[in-house]
Amino acid sequence: MTNAKIDLESLLEERGALLGGHFRLSSGRHSDRFVQKFRILEDPELVEPLARAIADEFRAQRPTVVVSAAIGGIILGYEVARHLGTKAIFVEKENGVPALRRSFALSASDRALIVEDVVTTGLSVREVMALVSQSGASIAGVGIAVLRGEADFGVPTYALLHLPMQSYDPSDCPQCRAAEPVTEPGSRRS
Repeated sequence: MTNAKIDLESLLEERGALLGGHFRLSSGRHSDRFVQKFRILEDPELVEPLARAIADEFRAQRPTVVVSAAIGGIILGYEVARHLGTKAIFVEKENGVPALRRSFALSASDRALIVEDVVTTGLSVREVMALVSQSGASIAGVGIAVLRGEADFGVPTYALLHLPMQSYDPSDCPQCRAAEPVTEPGSRRS
């Protein structure tokens, strides 16, 4: 474990960002633990070294743009782009479908670094990757702050912190079977 990983876990703990309870994650899965990344993302002095570490990991791939998913990835993606000297754009939903809005565009000459804050199943990352590929741009890699599970995106992938946490399909969730109320702190809504 590198110092950056140790520091991030400590920062999450110090900030009260590692929560216990019964949560519906952005992926739709349920878990008894949740990472409230905004306790880190709300503080530019904490985001800066995390973004620098991701940027340094991918500098050799020479990305021309950083692409992240709204909402959580925007802050981290912007700061990574600042360190790389590239532009930062983000994907958001339009009628439930991931899209580049706000006149954001990618070209075939772009090399996109995809940046995400917390990854459980990788759904948001795969949605962004599909959109980048559809635009004709190539994917330089995927940079992640916290990886809750395993992820193989078929491109260079780097996570500052690998923090395995159990998650369940709602039909298999032990807390649902125990009739514990579920909270939904994530940004994705069905």
